[in-house]
Amino acid sequence: MRGFLRENQATCDATSDETLVARFSAGDERAFEHLFERHRPRMARLVNRFFNGPEQVEDVVQDIFTKLYFALNAYVPHDGVPFTGWLSRIAVNACRDHLRYAGRRPETKFDDVNEEERAWVREGLSGSERESPESTAIARDLVRKLMDRLDPEDRIVLVLLDVEGWSVAEIADLNNWSVSKVKVRAHRARHRLRTVLAEWTGQQPVASSQ
Repeated sequence: MRGFLRENQATCDATSDETLVARFSAGDERAFEHLFERHRPRMARLVNRFFNGPEQVEDVVQDIFTKLYFALNAYVPHDGVPFTGWLSRIAVNACRDHLRYAGRRPETKFDDVNEEERAWVREGLSGSERESPESTAIARDLVRKLMDRLDPEDRIVLVLLDVEGWSVAEIADLNNWSVSKVKVRAHRARHRLRTVLAEWTGQQPVASSQ
């Protein structure tokens, strides 16, 4: 029995996304379960770029796959868009919706940044090198506080561009924007981050090279 289960799982792993979508459209609910299991880790990693706490991340991931479930019959495999790209569009739109909903909360204030974090930034601006778990944790928390100061659209652009490594063209296609709009948003978001860093450290913002 265990051998059969392993063989069945291996078969599912080798099945293309498009085939699983076709099976789901034909009434096979298990096909959706396989899509969920296959793509959930990647979706959770993406969502974790935008939200704090496992419960919030899980809520957004569940929202993504709920939207996917009800939209899956609209996916056309031969439409030129791979399933992973189509799912990514659903995921980014879900993240955008949740960021907008959460946007009513107060911004991170200067006093929310502790002295240890301000010292970390000052050392970084002075060229000091830091390689330690403590430094990594400080950097991660500080980046989250910085990103909280951006509006959802700018935050999405920076995360996809600088963290996920997407191209400007891919981000433009995902959001139905022009390439120039993506570049402008990225430039504006980086300027905003430099301004916030200057506020937190009491130093003048570094001029943009763009």
